[in-house]
Amino acid sequence: MDLTDITPTGWKPMHFDSIENKTAYFLSRDDNKIVIQAVSHASASAYYKKTNISPNKHPILTWHWKVSNTLKKGNINSKDGDDYAARIYISFDYDPDRLSGMESIKYKLYTLTHDEPPPLAVINYVWANQAPVDTIVSNVYNPRVKMIVVQTGDTKTGHWQLEKRNILEDYIRAFGETPGNISGIAIMTDTDNTGESATAFYGDIQFQADKR
Repeated sequence: MDLTDITPTGWKPMHFDSIENKTAYFLSRDDNKIVIQAVSHASASAYYKKTNISPNKHPILTWHWKVSNTLKKGNINSKDGDDYAARIYISFDYDPDRLSGMESIKYKLYTLTHDEPPPLAVINYVWANQAPVDTIVSNVYNPRVKMIVVQTGDTKTGHWQLEKRNILEDYIRAFGETPGNISGIAIMTDTDNTGESATAFYGDIQFQADKR
């Protein structure tokens, strides 16, 4: 069986028009599990799935991931360093009536040209190279994207890590308000800004109810 020919149900590639080199995503077998492997060489793209999940009913996100290395030039506070060996991207529904005049115009133009609204509230759970775990900052390109550091540095590279986050609590901490429904989830390994290389593995991504 050629795993590279199989597409996980509902997942699709997400490319960026301004970035020529695309990260490669394919199914792979690792540690006796079938997982998604991402290989990036000075490239960027994502693997995305649309959802409609209430963070009030299913606030817990769990996943496994593993990276070959972090990025030496990575910097969460710099456009030149805005790359990550691995990230989990969560987008949320957002009321466009909250937008300012210019933001509202951009929203309408994007919707017309893409046949769907743009993501206006996004959390990125990232494996950084040096920022402390639990750091929350706005993305250097887009203040509506909040970066939350889950792993940092090379101490745990090469080993599978199980992560568990309360999305509802993280969103409130990041944005200072309650979220709408979760509209999509993506995995992303990108190295276009730093020009470096990284390989990541992702598996067992699940939304769960809070059982506390």
